[in-house]
Amino acid sequence: MPTEYSVMGLFTDENRAVSAIEAIKDSPWQLRRVHSPIPSHKISDALELKKSKVGYFTLAGGITGFFSGFLLAAFTAAQWNLIVGGKPVIALVPFFIVGFEFTILFAIFGNVVGLIHQMQLPEFKELEQYDPRCSGDHFGVTVSCQADELEGLKAFFQTRGGEIKIFPNQ
Repeated sequence: MPTEYSVMGLFTDENRAVSAIEAIKDSPWQLRRVHSPIPSHKISDALELKKSKVGYFTLAGGITGFFSGFLLAAFTAAQWNLIVGGKPVIALVPFFIVGFEFTILFAIFGNVVGLIHQMQLPEFKELEQYDPRCSGDHFGVTVSCQADELEGLKAFFQTRGGEIKIFPNQ
């Protein structure tokens, strides 16, 4: 018999799911995952998620891209040393255009690298604890508890108007 259970409370109302999330913070149970059929600012605020660091990766990629593009154009012009009509070999305005294009390219690369680094790929074991109704019209709040706390957690969700689904942890 498992000593730990994951209990999912399924709510049809977003506000009830938010109140359950906020009440779980002051309980002995541990919040595992929240499933929502729609993006919800109320749920995000209740979870108090920290700000993503992906923007810093994008910024670093953009800065690296600008200098890489500018230096590539300048280095290429200096290597070929083609003087056209007495104009300078390293002309700033055309090289800023190349730098701008590299800024966009490298910012996208930085963004993708940041997403891969920060997203912490899902554990497929967690996906077994899912109810398909969370893709339609239900909000799912999954909480883990010890076996002796199972009845209290079931009562917690039922008093808040939630439907219960129990998953034993292996």
